[in-house]
Amino acid sequence: MGPTFDPITLEILWRRLISIVDEADSAVARTAFSSLLRDAHDYTCMFTDQKGRELAQGSFATPGQSGAMALGIKNLVTRLPLDTYKPGDIFITNDPWALAGHLNDVCVMSPVFYNQQLVAFTACVFHHSDIGGRVSSDNHDVFEEGLFIPFVKLYEGGILNQSVIDMIRWNVRTPDEVIGDIRSQIAANHVCSEKICQMLKENGLDRLDDLADQIIHRTEKSMREEIEKIPDGIYQAEGMIEQMKGQQDVVIKATVEVKGSDIVVDLTGSSPQVNWGGNVVYNFTYAYVFMAIKSMFGPDIPNNDGCASPITLLAPEGTVVNCRFPAAVAARLVIGHFLTEIIYRALGKVAPDKVIAASGGTPAQMNVFYGKRKNGKPWHSVIIRGGGMGASVRSDGNYVYIFPANGANTPIEIFESDTPLIVERRELIPDSGGPGKMKGGLGQREVFRIPDDEYGPLPPVNLGIQAGRHVYPPEGLFGGKPGLKAKFLVDGVPGNPFGLTQLNPGSVVTIDAAGGGGYGNPFERDPEMVERDVQEGYVSLDKAKEDYGVVIDPKTLKVDWEATKRQREKLSDDVPTLR
Repeated sequence: MGPTFDPITLEILWRRLISIVDEADSAVARTAFSSLLRDAHDYTCMFTDQKGRELAQGSFATPGQSGAMALGIKNLVTRLPLDTYKPGDIFITNDPWALAGHLNDVCVMSPVFYNQQLVAFTACVFHHSDIGGRVSSDNHDVFEEGLFIPFVKLYEGGILNQSVIDMIRWNVRTPDEVIGDIRSQIAANHVCSEKICQMLKENGLDRLDDLADQIIHRTEKSMREEIEKIPDGIYQAEGMIEQMKGQQDVVIKATVEVKGSDIVVDLTGSSPQVNWGGNVVYNFTYAYVFMAIKSMFGPDIPNNDGCASPITLLAPEGTVVNCRFPAAVAARLVIGHFLTEIIYRALGKVAPDKVIAASGGTPAQMNVFYGKRKNGKPWHSVIIRGGGMGASVRSDGNYVYIFPANGANTPIEIFESDTPLIVERRELIPDSGGPGKMKGGLGQREVFRIPDDEYGPLPPVNLGIQAGRHVYPPEGLFGGKPGLKAKFLVDGVPGNPFGLTQLNPGSVVTIDAAGGGGYGNPFERDPEMVERDVQEGYVSLDKAKEDYGVVIDPKTLKVDWEATKRQREKLSDDVPTLR
């Protein structure tokens, strides 16, 4: 038996573990080459105990990566006997089925040794902007999507395997950036390893196992206590996800069984895998099912292996939520991000105060631009954009939010410095948030121009989009209305949001992200909240009257209370109290 930690010491050590991973996160922000990592935070750092059980993850962790890593690292660790790992070993892979679901997510994993004993594993997954291949959602298999790196040693005993670096360098468009980002991953793991050993030394510990056992056990206990608060039962929901033009839409069916402190999610009945890049591997599906349940029942409970113990996922192989190799998977977010929303829809029937309406940032909008500069040098940049977040029982949805993924909208200044393109406009879209007692968050519009100036036109630019909500808007909940749909226009004409678009010099691209769904009856919204929305430009005068039954004086921009009473009586039989 190892040491037992009192509650105060346990909390101090737990916070120390989080600070270790956050320091690794900071190392990424300081050393990464790609703006997708530095500025949009599309990466995850974490470490496990020697059994591969997740112990701590960084504050910037994205749910798709961290949830998938919780399963994936455990499986990777057990591929080799523990006694084969040596100090100085570093492994690399981007196998979608082993980890986070597409080739761009590259994992660097390192064993951690203290006093010559293996005590932990630290891992870092980056979404690399460039992994080669044909950058388009409409690829038909994974072989078109870029370089596939199996689970191999990048360093053996501290000695670099230069052949692996050379293989990567000659298969990507921007090798300096890609190799620089891999070195950033190595640095993050090194920081994590050093700080873990420092913590063990300062606290007189020989290993992490006993601390991990207690943290994971307490986390599981807390998670189960929260789940037990809702009634046992079987709750169902399904969602329709738009496909490419001419193909049948994807259906996701979810049956969620709550039994005591256990939850079983069964996705049987979901559509078969598709012949484009929207397919989702099991790990990524699990990640966003876990995201939904964790955010509902334990948002403040530590993220580690204990959170997952009450959750069982059933996803039939060969379906779009558990695809078989070699399915195309590059755009797995287009379907995978919806899993959280569908679980919310199912459990919202029994826990309405723990869910939010559909979000316009589901899926996150991934825009991949690449081409050549006038001097012939290749460039490549990825930006992510959020839409309006769905509203909840307590609050309006956040604006331009990336949900359920975690990340940040890439700043315009960074994008323009990384590429030869010009951003002409970036703005909130008025009236895009779904009306409700609580309003959905606003979407955003961004307008790009391909330069064609006196210095000579830029070569054609390729644009690959991974997005959604162009056909089906984000739905509201409990009487709330849907948010505004997304748009993709090239020179004012609707483009193809699923394929690869070639943009010529002078072209103007307009990309609208959807608004979030509303929550509750819009006629129950406090008129003074509608007044403030109008004053801030978020809701127009016409929509205030039409959607909320609130009449705003166009000169003073104040509520006309008598006219509002008459308007709401006209629109609704159930007139809420105005003050």
